[in-house]
Amino acid sequence: MPRENTSVRDKLYNFLVRNAPGLLNQLRKWKRGRKRRRIITEGTGDPATQESLLDDLRQAGIAEGDLVIAHTILSAMGYVEGGAGTVVQALLQAIGDEGTLVMPCFAHDTFSKYYLDKDPVFDVTQSPSRAGSVTEAMRLMPGAVRSFHPTDAVCALGPLAGWLVADHFGQITPYNRQSPYFRVGEKQGKILCIGVPLLTSCTNLHTLEDAVEFRYPVYHPDVYEARMRDENGVERRMKTRVHDPAWSMKRRPDDLVPLFEKEGILRKVRIARADTYLIDAAGLFRVMVKAYNDDGITMYTPFGRED
Repeated sequence: MPRENTSVRDKLYNFLVRNAPGLLNQLRKWKRGRKRRRIITEGTGDPATQESLLDDLRQAGIAEGDLVIAHTILSAMGYVEGGAGTVVQALLQAIGDEGTLVMPCFAHDTFSKYYLDKDPVFDVTQSPSRAGSVTEAMRLMPGAVRSFHPTDAVCALGPLAGWLVADHFGQITPYNRQSPYFRVGEKQGKILCIGVPLLTSCTNLHTLEDAVEFRYPVYHPDVYEARMRDENGVERRMKTRVHDPAWSMKRRPDDLVPLFEKEGILRKVRIARADTYLIDAAGLFRVMVKAYNDDGITMYTPFGRED
């Protein structure tokens, strides 16, 4: 099928990602802050509480004992009493003591290549999460553990947390079968994208690229030797590959939503004021592999091969 035309908005976004990622991040923060201030000032809608969020999560299909990887934008939920910590507490309450909660806890908010080009030191215990305020609240939760990975770390809390993060260090790519993302699918986990499109969330989409002989050169040819500091303060190094930003800007995962809905692995729900996707992680991987093998469908080619 023909490629859809790229909108002016998409062209501007791609330009900012390539040439001014810092400005783009500032614009995002300003927009989220303006939205939250408007909600508070105008008093539109009841504020979300831990109890109301719990009700929404239950209605969405989150149950005790679930393994959930959550991607969130706090401002999309409207005004939340207690802020980011309330969201984390509601998620933990929803899954109970037998459930496990996972969130991305990246130490950067740009493409991984741009981050590693600066030769940072990723400190597993001290580097703040730049993946949003809810993820930073999660990182600071007592008992939370963080995977030792320079670009795609997660934080996890619950019975499966240790196993999920155990082998992320030393992997040449971030999303392979030893990664927390793949393991979420192995354990029939659920993916929650609260207020965020698939384009800027749902890291599990990348598990396809590390599981098959992917025909598109989405990884940059350079191999980085990242500097890291472990929980004992010891500096260590690991080799890793990162996505090529030129290919990253070709991603169109939201065009795959109709396919995922048709296959019954994605449902649209609502958490507070946020439009939300609830996705079956194992089903997502299964559908992606089949669609790739049958028709060449990927988030880079959502309508099939473009030879």
